[in-house]
Amino acid sequence: MRWTVLGLAWLAMAPVAHAVDDPPLRVPDGGAVSAQARFNEGRALAERRDWAAAERKYREAIQLDPELPEPWNGLGYALRQQRHWDESVKAYLEALRLRPNYPQALEYLGHAYVEMGRLDDARAVHARLLPLDPREADELAQAIAKAARR
Repeated sequence: MRWTVLGLAWLAMAPVAHAVDDPPLRVPDGGAVSAQARFNEGRALAERRDWAAAERKYREAIQLDPELPEPWNGLGYALRQQRHWDESVKAYLEALRLRPNYPQALEYLGHAYVEMGRLDDARAVHARLLPLDPREADELAQAIAKAARR
């Protein structure tokens, strides 16, 4: 019984780990509202699985600094958790435009494609991700294989 409860608790927490793969950003000195601070607030909301609130904070961060890739990646994740697939993909693609070799954004984009049933696109993302982060690539490969068996 105890192991069942622990196993269920672990499963419940597993998606949250993905929501916070990006570490908090350093907030500039001076106390002014910053994109980094808004990103960190969105990240904290994502840890609590408050996807709509996280989405708002990520959008605020993007308004403050549209060239910062982390909020785009976080926005993609929050949108994906709300099943807004197309918007999610657009956010990941923007994160990747800003940082082409961004492992977390690649993995998340691949997962979005899997959830959309676009396995060929997910496999292409996997090929890009593999040399950058084999661990993240393995997680994506497992999701692709599972979806292919369905």
